Amino acid sequence: MSAAAFSNVAPADIIRVYVWELPVRVTHWLIVLSIAVLSATGMYIGHPFITVSGQAGQHFVTGWAKVIHSYAAIVFTLSVLARVGWMFTGNKYAHWDKFIPVHRTRLHGLWPTLKFYVFALRKPPGFVGHNPLAGVTYLLVFGLYVVVIVTGFAMYSASARVGSPMRAFDLLIPLLGGLQTARWIHHIVMWLLLGFTVHHVYSGILMSIIEANATMESMFSGHKFVPREDLQYSGYRFINRKGQVDE
Repeated sequence: MSAAAFSNVAPADIIRVYVWELPVRVTHWLIVLSIAVLSATGMYIGHPFITVSGQAGQHFVTGWAKVIHSYAAIVFTLSVLARVGWMFTGNKYAHWDKFIPVHRTRLHGLWPTLKFYVFALRKPPGFVGHNPLAGVTYLLVFGLYVVVIVTGFAMYSASARVGSPMRAFDLLIPLLGGLQTARWIHHIVMWLLLGFTVHHVYSGILMSIIEANATMESMFSGHKFVPREDLQYSGYRFINRKGQVDE
C-alpha cells in the first residue's frame, strides 16, 4: 500500500503484527556482519597490500586475516544453517513456503509484484512478510550461500592440518575443477552477494517508504504495522477485536 493511501487508513484498521521472530533477526544480522568481514578479509588475502618490515612471522598480518576469515566463515555457516532450520520450525513468515511459491495466492502475486518493482504498478500487493518475488530471490541467495560455503570448505581443506576434520572436504576439490576454479567461483559469488546487498538495502528502503509499515525497523523490532486488508490478502481467515490474527 502506498504511503499516501496508508495515511488515509483509519488507525483502527492498522494492525501491529509480529512478523520477524528473534532467531530470524539474529541470523539476518550475523549473516550481514559475517559477509562484511569475509569480504574485507577475503579481498586482503587475495591481494595483500600492507607492507611491514622484518620477517613475516614477527607480524603475521596475512595470517591474522586468514584467522579472522575462518572464524567469520564459521559464524556465517552456522547462521545460514540455523536460518534454514528455522524455515521448518518458525512462524508462517519464516516458513519455507514463503521462499518457494507453492500456494496459489503467492503464485498469483508474482506478476503484480514484478510490475510494481519495474514501476508498472503503483500499489504493491499487500503481503505482510516476504512478497513472492522477494521470497524467490532469497531462495536464489541461499543457493549462493551454499556455493560460497562449499567452495570455502574445499579451499580450507587443502591447507588444513593433518588429522583435521576439514581434510574430509578435499573430495570437493576435483568436483569443483580444482583449487583455482574453486577460488574463482568463491570470488565471483562474493561480488554477487555484495551486489545483492546493495539491491536489498535499496528495495528495503523503497518498500519502507512506499508501504510506510516499518519494513526497515521490523528487522530490529520484529513488528510491522499493516492494514487489515493486507492481512486478508495474505490468506488469513479472521482478525479478532483485539487486533490479533487468528488462523
